[in-house]
Amino acid sequence: QVHVVESGGGLVQAGGSLRLSCAASGNIFGVPYMGWYRQPPGKQRELVASISSGGTTNYADSAKGRFTIARDNAKNTVYLDMNNLKSEDTAVYHCNVVARSTGTLEVWGQGTLVTVSS
Repeated sequence: QVHVVESGGGLVQAGGSLRLSCAASGNIFGVPYMGWYRQPPGKQRELVASISSGGTTNYADSAKGRFTIARDNAKNTVYLDMNNLKSEDTAVYHCNVVARSTGTLEVWGQGTLVTVSS
């Protein structure tokens, strides 16, 4: 009984910035993992960035230096701040949450579209 809602996608010019938000709700006792994935047109889903409950972060090579992932534990929310966006960043971005509820659950968000125009 864990629900994930994403927001923040949209259309942005190359070189611009966007903030994606992902909020987990429900019967949650802990969130050991939160991550952002994307699926560009015609390609498979790939990891963009992730963060553990202890604050350890991982980034795709293409995201390093441009994107920042952070979390608000009080709100069970993860953010992805995307800067210097490129056309290659255009994709549907999905939030993935591993949450401790009655058991350990993996939940995917519905996705939010990011479109970067050149």
